[in-house]
Amino acid sequence: MGRSGPLNLLQKLRPEDIGAAPDGDCTEGGPPRSGERASVVDVTWVSVDWTLRRGLGTARFWWIALGFLTGSFAWYGIQVHQTQYLVEIGFKPATAAWALGVVAFMGIGGQIGLGHLSDRIGREWAWSLGSAGFVLSYAALLMMHAQPVWGWLYVMVVSQGLVGYGLASVYGAIPAEIFHGRHYGTIFGALSVASGIGAALGPWVLGVLHDLTGTYGVAFWVAMGCSVLSAAAIWLAAPRHVRVVAGRIPQRIG
Repeated sequence: MGRSGPLNLLQKLRPEDIGAAPDGDCTEGGPPRSGERASVVDVTWVSVDWTLRRGLGTARFWWIALGFLTGSFAWYGIQVHQTQYLVEIGFKPATAAWALGVVAFMGIGGQIGLGHLSDRIGREWAWSLGSAGFVLSYAALLMMHAQPVWGWLYVMVVSQGLVGYGLASVYGAIPAEIFHGRHYGTIFGALSVASGIGAALGPWVLGVLHDLTGTYGVAFWVAMGCSVLSAAAIWLAAPRHVRVVAGRIPQRIG
């Protein structure tokens, strides 16, 4: 095997290294450029050079943080506990493992499809659809407790993978619509902390509730409530009031 140097030495680390500006924007705060004006709804908001400190002082930042935290709570809660739950209600371990694998595989299509759709219907609707996918997944699991049949298993797999996992496709787009600019990476990193907290709390809280009650019933209802709260929080953050998606920009004729 021949020797080679670290590939990261060939990478350009800053947009300026290739003649670009951060996020394709100007390096200073200011009004949107002519090519961006068609999508801008709130010119005053967009003209601000958003830093993390400024973002922390807005309600929108905290609504997104809440949406990300509760969304991750529901996502990772079901991801960690669904296999054990399926085994507890009578499915074979191989079947439970198969379900988890198929969910992940279907998530590929879900992320591509919902991401494509979000450019036409808006980020709030896309996030709401993804959240609804998790609500339906939890509901299907609850239905399986009384009737552990393959039909409900298919509903759980499709709604979770093909719809719920689509949240990932707009995870970066939502804060980008609101806090687009040279400090976006820092703001997005801070929001990702909220997601990480939700991802840690989901499996832990659902596990504690299971141990306290002896079943997953209460735990799953809590997770469903978190999904609903997540969708509501993103609507309150309202990226549509800052920028509209390409599919909602009026096309000029002639």
